[in-house]
Amino acid sequence: MPASATTFTHAIVRRPAASAIHGLRSVDRGAPDIDALRREHAAYIDILTRVGLTVDVLGPLEAFPDSVFVEDPALVFPEGAILLRPGAASRLGEAAEIRSALDDRFGRVLALEEGFADGGDVLRTPDAVYIGLSARTDEVGATALSGLLATLGYRAVIVRPPDGVLHLKTACSLVDDRTLLATREIADAGLIADLDVVIVPDGEDLAANLLGINGVVLMADGFPQTSALLAARGHEVRTLTVGEVMKLDAGLSCMSLRW
Repeated sequence: MPASATTFTHAIVRRPAASAIHGLRSVDRGAPDIDALRREHAAYIDILTRVGLTVDVLGPLEAFPDSVFVEDPALVFPEGAILLRPGAASRLGEAAEIRSALDDRFGRVLALEEGFADGGDVLRTPDAVYIGLSARTDEVGATALSGLLATLGYRAVIVRPPDGVLHLKTACSLVDDRTLLATREIADAGLIADLDVVIVPDGEDLAANLLGINGVVLMADGFPQTSALLAARGHEVRTLTVGEVMKLDAGLSCMSLRW
């Protein structure tokens, strides 16, 4: 029986630095309000604990404005962790900064040594780990990462999302072990096999980045059609305010490493 990809007991997060106002933005929605961003992050930690996770909170890194998004510089699994090489030059040093935290929690920590790969481009399902090629994850990095995943016992599948998708998980997420929520363009591309694909309602594509954790679906507020669609399918949906987070091209999955 494949292991669950939506059952977790632990998470690592990092508090946002004041420098987060200078974080990367492919679409400029304005700089986030740092106090509001900190409140959103605190609420995120709170809801992770409420759905059953023990959350380890790392301190802010002022030298790295995007370091609150711990999902990009590393991957974590029960079998071990993998340090990545983020594709944005300003983020390359983040992997070294999170290394000690991973060493403390995992008996095995591997490191990507060539190419580039962002964790936001990596989607784990019960049967495989999908790696999406993007402006921040190249073929060299994806191929090398496939080898590291095999070392931990995971089958990797490299896919190419449609042009314009920042990260694979910007446009699709696991709702539960059998269900993928995806934008229409991702659904039409047929990238992810053997899952029931639910298409995000028109106009709510930003809702595609959510977290299915321990039988609960965590999603950003402000997307009533998507919330209603998932609730109608029998899912327990809880919404969070993440308007400041989303100004930084980010979503719910970006702010934690979960295992």
